[in-house]
Amino acid sequence: MQKVYLDSAATTQPRPEVIAKMQDALANFYGNPSSTHSFGRAAKTQIEKARKTIAKQLNASPSEIIFTSGGTEADNMILTSAVIDLGVKHIVTSKIEHHAVLHTVEALQVTYGIKVSYVNLDEFGSPDIEDLKSILQTTAEKTLVSLMHVNNEIGNMIDIDAFAHLCKEYQVYFHSDTVQSIGHWEWDLSKTPVDFLTAAAHKFHGPKGVGFAFIRKNIPLKPMIHGGEQERGFRAGTEPFHNIVGLETAFILAYENLEEERNYVTELKTYFMDRLQKEIPGVKFNGYSGDNSKSTYTLVNVCLPLSPEQGALLLFQLDLKGISCSKGSACQSGSDSGSHVLNEILSKDDLDKPSIRFSFSKFNTKEELDYVIACLMEYIEK
Repeated sequence: MQKVYLDSAATTQPRPEVIAKMQDALANFYGNPSSTHSFGRAAKTQIEKARKTIAKQLNASPSEIIFTSGGTEADNMILTSAVIDLGVKHIVTSKIEHHAVLHTVEALQVTYGIKVSYVNLDEFGSPDIEDLKSILQTTAEKTLVSLMHVNNEIGNMIDIDAFAHLCKEYQVYFHSDTVQSIGHWEWDLSKTPVDFLTAAAHKFHGPKGVGFAFIRKNIPLKPMIHGGEQERGFRAGTEPFHNIVGLETAFILAYENLEEERNYVTELKTYFMDRLQKEIPGVKFNGYSGDNSKSTYTLVNVCLPLSPEQGALLLFQLDLKGISCSKGSACQSGSDSGSHVLNEILSKDDLDKPSIRFSFSKFNTKEELDYVIACLMEYIEK
């Protein structure tokens, strides 16, 4: 049985260089970064080097990069602190955000009574910038807009520059969950006026359990985790040094190899879509995932022409064949309600059919994709 991993939107395979760097850190840089002796100073120096590396690539200031345990913590921290510290009374978001945003917004609505508005979506699931403009024109409260750059289930990309400049025009805060795009797309934060971004290392071939938040300078957020003075007093707790250097290594390699790997993965995605359309009549691509000009190159969300009964066992059958993929976000794998993203954009008939997210990386091959398509055809023809 062949083993094929096509779930990189859930988490990516760590690069060998990342693993080696982390092993070296665990073996040789085990001092507490807050300690003043040489062991501590050596670890602290490496953490600050990683912060500068990230800031330079994003064209930001090192003081604007705060290391976290990942994207979920960063999203929670920013949204909650905006309400508590900045006096935000109105959050505008969409119904297809990651649950790290949606559930946080729902909790803030219950706890603090904030107003929540949801931007209209087009038929393919992308936020309507004109509707956002209408909302901002009529709101009097201090407002924060939270819209993800790349949707983690259907791959839709927003024009983040356009949304950021609109928010700046109306003098509202703009937060974007960029977990699916940092490490895969270029950024220049001196030109894109976002106030807050979030990232997770395991989405670009780094370790799990570490990420960062970008918080624009001079925005007076206060710490959500209290204790020591780590992360400039913003996030207490001894830094996971081995994870941070792993993040830095993955980040450097992601951008050093970005063009080559993006071209390679784009070719894989295009090849996969072409073969699906040729071999499986009636296949559909959800959202804009079938259009590389409007979606990320890293994933495609496929609606297959199967009955609900066949669809119920599809992922199980693929797993038996050694193929790893998913219905959608790994964070809701235990839910019986289906994908909240697809529920917003698909017809009842298409919701009854199985939709599978296939997500790709530099470690995949066309031979693997041929195997996956052969397995799908075998199952459909049963």
